[in-house]
Amino acid sequence: SSSRQRVTRLHFVSAAKSQSLDGTNAFLGQRKLDSKTSGALKKSSRYRSRSLSASSTDSYSSGSSSDEEHVSPRERIQKNSLGFSDFCVRNISQHAFGRREIEIAEQEMPGIMALRRRAGDDKPLKNAKIVGCTHINAQTAVLIETLAELGAQVRWAACNIYSTQNEVGAALAEAGFSIFAWRGETEEDFWWCIDKCVNAENWQPNMILDDGGDATHLMLKKYPAMFKMIKGIVEESVTGVHRLYQLSKAGKLSVPAMNVNDSVTKTKFDNLYSCRESIIDSLKRSTDVMFGGKQVVLCGYGEVGKGCCQALKGLGCVVYITEIDPI
Repeated sequence: SSSRQRVTRLHFVSAAKSQSLDGTNAFLGQRKLDSKTSGALKKSSRYRSRSLSASSTDSYSSGSSSDEEHVSPRERIQKNSLGFSDFCVRNISQHAFGRREIEIAEQEMPGIMALRRRAGDDKPLKNAKIVGCTHINAQTAVLIETLAELGAQVRWAACNIYSTQNEVGAALAEAGFSIFAWRGETEEDFWWCIDKCVNAENWQPNMILDDGGDATHLMLKKYPAMFKMIKGIVEESVTGVHRLYQLSKAGKLSVPAMNVNDSVTKTKFDNLYSCRESIIDSLKRSTDVMFGGKQVVLCGYGEVGKGCCQALKGLGCVVYITEIDPI
């Protein structure tokens, strides 16, 4: 009986060991399976994450305009919704935003809008072919569209390589105007744009609206025969007026020129009220500092200096003024 009990006990122990080993093997097998599954999941997750990252990057790149920023507008062929292509702007697709900016500017320019309504039917500028070279912004766009409303044909370039509002240029191009301007032009681009406004097929300009004298300078130097056909020049900057006086003294100014820079509306309105807005905006954008308590030196106390002084004092600056004119 004792031997039978011992055999039974051994059988029980061996069965227990066998069951234990089977459980251990099953556990180890399950761990291996879990490990393989986990590795596969991790690998799949990494692949999926990498794929999502790549796809999101690709979609962002394709949707962004970063590539377009590196391509010169001169190398791209663009057309507006009506197929018109006689323009060169950064991106014609920005026209809707530019149009909203122009509409806001129209609300702030009641004088020129009243002129448009009053003289639009008479077309007093019929047969006028104007080459314009000014800043391209929403306010200039209102002027350009008013000139066209009064009967003029215009071609326009920028007088400054940094000040162009690309969306406004796009809005003008969408409206069918020959605009050659974008922000960040090179010097070569700058003169190319003015040349495209001056020299075009079936185009003989008879007026120049200039800011800085660059359009006048290019036409006089490069197209002297065309310059003799000009009926008049309108110049609105100190620099441009100075260049015109130099041409006049040298006997090279063969056409009438109007000095808008010294007009009453320029000196008493633009210089006094407009410059105070732009000087504060420019300083804040470029420095990003608070002006309260800052000590500011203004060189000159003409109309521009007076307006800037009032604006800076309004921000809490301590303003010092220097002036060479004793009166």
